[in-house]
Amino acid sequence: MSKLKTIREQKNLTQEELSEKSKISVRTIQRIESGTEPKGHTLRTLAQTLEIEEFELLQTPLPIINEPDEVETKVEEPIPIPVNYAYIKIINLSSLIFILLPPLNILVPLLLMFIMKQRNALVKQIISVQMIWTVMAPIIFIMGIFLKLGRPFTLILMILIVLSNVFIIIRNAAEIDRNKKLYFYLKFSMI
Repeated sequence: MSKLKTIREQKNLTQEELSEKSKISVRTIQRIESGTEPKGHTLRTLAQTLEIEEFELLQTPLPIINEPDEVETKVEEPIPIPVNYAYIKIINLSSLIFILLPPLNILVPLLLMFIMKQRNALVKQIISVQMIWTVMAPIIFIMGIFLKLGRPFTLILMILIVLSNVFIIIRNAAEIDRNKKLYFYLKFSMI
């Protein structure tokens, strides 16, 4: 016998009376009583109408809390990979080698992340910062070209763009050494 039917009969209600009180169709009530579990709005409405808690209408029982005399089973937690700050620094500095080849300043640290098994928030932030720099550098360069200030300005702009990434990488490496965190980071991760 379904829980809804048991509770409905305890409250001395017919299916039609429950339908009128709850504004749930008789057909829906019949389906629930024949084994379909109520969900969402139907579950809330029936529970409110019958003045019971929602879980009392569900067919699946709630998990039973272990009694003191029962044997507890241990759930094995995944072993966390230790954070190796030397590897993180290497991953960060690997972007420096490929600073003039923008796709590689992302791909090489990404590859090293998997090889060195350092899939942690710091490494993801290092790669995210490089991704943002790789997207922003051409945009800033193109905006500089549209200003039409001449070739010397364009050359200076290119050098400044590259030096900005060198500064980001070196400053982050220094911060990893000192405080085990990044100086330049995003409030979100792109990977």
